[in-house]
Order: sequence, then C-alpha cells, then structure tokens
Amino acid sequence: MPQIAQLLEIYASQMFWLLVTFGIIYFGIARMMLPKVEATMVSREKKIADDLAAAEQAHAAAETADDEGEQILSDARSEAQAKASAAKAKAAEDAEKRIGKADAEISEKLAAAEAEVAKARSKAMLEIEGVAKEAAADIASKVAGVEVTAVQAGKAVGRVMANG
Repeated sequence: MPQIAQLLEIYASQMFWLLVTFGIIYFGIARMMLPKVEATMVSREKKIADDLAAAEQAHAAAETADDEGEQILSDARSEAQAKASAAKAKAAEDAEKRIGKADAEISEKLAAAEAEVAKARSKAMLEIEGVAKEAAADIASKVAGVEVTAVQAGKAVGRVMANG
C-alpha cells in the first residue's frame, strides 16, 4: 500500500522535529527554569523555617517576659500589702496613743469634776442641814406649839440624815 509508505516519508521529518523541539524544551526547562524554581522553593522553605524559628523565639521571649511581669506584679502586690499593713499598724499605734492621751485627759477632768461635785454636795448638804434645822424648828413651833432650840433641831435632823 502506497499510502502507508508515504506516511513514513512525510511524518518521519515531523517526528524528528517534534523530538528535537521536545528535547530543546525539556533541556531548557530542566537546565534553566527548574534550578530557578528549585532555588525559589528552597529559599521559601528556608524563609518559612527561619520565620517559624523566629516566632518560636518570640513566643519563648514573650512567655519569659510574661512570667517576669507576673513576678514583678506579685512582688509589687506583696510590697504594697506590706506597706499598707505597716501604715495600718502605725495608724493604729498613733490612734492608740491619742486615745490613751485623751483617756488620761478625760480621767483628770473627770477626777476634777468629781472633786468639785463632792465639794458641791458637801456644801449643799451643809446648807440643806441648816435649812432643815430651821424648818424643823419652825414646824415644831407652829404644829406642836413647842419651842425647839437650834441644838435640839440640829440633833433631830442629824439623826434623820444619818439614817436616810
């Protein structure tokens, strides 16, 4: 068959150029483009690995800083509580001193006032006793019609006041 014989003659040159073209494209990609793509991939992988390492370090540094911050905050709280306790103790001590001083002043004033009251009571009792003697003498003379001396009225009033 002559058609089949023509196929080899016609398509042989096309097959040759097809193989040459594929070979050029293959070697062009394999030798020129593939190394660039591989270098880009290696560069990206290295960049990603470096970024991950940097992120790990930053995370560790952040945790360390967080721990240090918590420790500093805890120390500051403890110090503040200690200062507050010291201030409360000092305030309580000062208040106790002022209360003691005020108690002493009040006790002195109270003792002075009690002495004055006792003195006034004694004076009032003497005055009441004098008035009672006069009243007893007047009542005895008006009610009973008996004259009572001041000494007798004083004895009677003294007995009543001693009993009651």
